Amino acid sequence: MAFQVAKRELRKRMRSTLESLSAPSISQQSNTATAKFLSLPEYQNAKSIAVYLSMPSGELSTTGIVKDALRCGKNVYIPYIHTQDKTSIMDMFALGSMSELESLQPDKWGIPSLQATQIEGRPNGLTQGLDLIVMPGVAFDHGFRRLGHGKGYYDHFLTRYSKLTRKMPFLVALSLQDQLLSEEIPVVEHDWLIDAIVVGDGQYLDRRV
Repeated sequence: MAFQVAKRELRKRMRSTLESLSAPSISQQSNTATAKFLSLPEYQNAKSIAVYLSMPSGELSTTGIVKDALRCGKNVYIPYIHTQDKTSIMDMFALGSMSELESLQPDKWGIPSLQATQIEGRPNGLTQGLDLIVMPGVAFDHGFRRLGHGKGYYDHFLTRYSKLTRKMPFLVALSLQDQLLSEEIPVVEHDWLIDAIVVGDGQYLDRRV
């Protein structure tokens, strides 16, 4: 219970910090992080990637990554939140094209999202397999711990994926400078560690090193 309280307090503090960041700063950091991400061998060699579509503010933009991946002919999957057995879960469904991306309607958080009418017959990254997942988060630390938004969507997705007995995707977090903390993020057993962090100032942290 203490962990949950600590997480809530840290989320509250981080949201205040992120709300104070200027749009030009986020834009500049997004460009720097995108350039670093696109240079990673894990990205260049990936055939299938899952990537979050960014909120209007408070996190690094992934638009440049999505555009490059589609241009390079990679299979691109984006989050889709839906209800299954009375539980809200996330799947990763294929994005067909750049024009489809531009036509997506924003959800209640302002995130471009697929509609329920667009899902039938669309490939799912859970069953198709993924080489890399771009991970969002509220905060990250140098121990490769991640503080999510509190819904558990990504941790649950990774747990489901891991039960399919195949190689796990490479997990790369995109972090604004202010989101990479020197303090340790409180985690519990089912919280997945990430493999690498690309920071808005060009830093690259790799758990394997």
